[in-house]
Amino acid sequence: MTALQALDWSVVWSYGPSLLQGLLVSLALTGIGFVVGGVGLGTLLAAASRSRRRLLRWPARAFVEFWRSTPLLVQAIWMHFAFPMLTGLRTTPFESAAIALVLNVGAYCGEIIRAGVDAVPRGQFEAGRALGLRPGVLWSRVVLPQAVRIVVPPLVGSAISVFKATAILSVLSVNDLMRVAARVSANTYQPIEVYTAAAALYFMAGLLITAAGAGMERGMRRGVA
Repeated sequence: MTALQALDWSVVWSYGPSLLQGLLVSLALTGIGFVVGGVGLGTLLAAASRSRRRLLRWPARAFVEFWRSTPLLVQAIWMHFAFPMLTGLRTTPFESAAIALVLNVGAYCGEIIRAGVDAVPRGQFEAGRALGLRPGVLWSRVVLPQAVRIVVPPLVGSAISVFKATAILSVLSVNDLMRVAARVSANTYQPIEVYTAAAALYFMAGLLITAAGAGMERGMRRGVA
C-alpha cells in the first residue's frame, strides 16, 4: 500500500461542516477588512495624503508608514492584548482581528488608491475647481470614478492577499479556516488530509474572488464603451 492509498479522506467529510464554518469566518474577516479598511479607510487616507493641509497630509502618511512597516501578526496581538489595557475597552478575538485587519489593509489600499488618483490627469482637478465644484463633489463625481477604473485590478489582488492573511489571525483563537483545520488535525492525527482540504477551500474561495474582480472590470469596460 502506497502512502497516498493509506490516506483516509473520510475525515474531510466528517469535519466538512466545521471547515466550511471556518471558511465563512475567514470570508467575513476578508469582507470587513477589504470593504471597511481597503475601500473606506483607504479612500480617506488617499484623500488626506494628497491634501494641501499638513495637519491632514502628515498624519495620514505617518499612519500608512506605520501600519505598512509592522507585521500583521504583531498588530493583531498588540490590538488584542495591549489596546484593552490602554483604553479599558475589551474586544473579542474576532473584533481584535477585524480591527487590526482594517487598519493594516487601509494603509496598503490607501497607497493603491492614492496612486490611482495621481494617475487622473491634472486637468480634471483644475477643470472641476474652475467650475466651482466643492471638494466633496469634485472627488465623488469627477476624480474617484476615473480612479476606480485604474485601481480595480490591484485592489482585487489586495482582496486575495487579505483573504490569505486571515490565516495569520488564527493566533488570536479566531475560529477561521486555519484555526479549525489545526484543531481538527490535532484531534484526528490526520494533518495531510485536513490541511489539503483547507488548502482546496482557500484555493476555491480565491478563485471566486478573482472571478468577481474580473467581472467588475468587464462591467466597467462595457460602461466606458
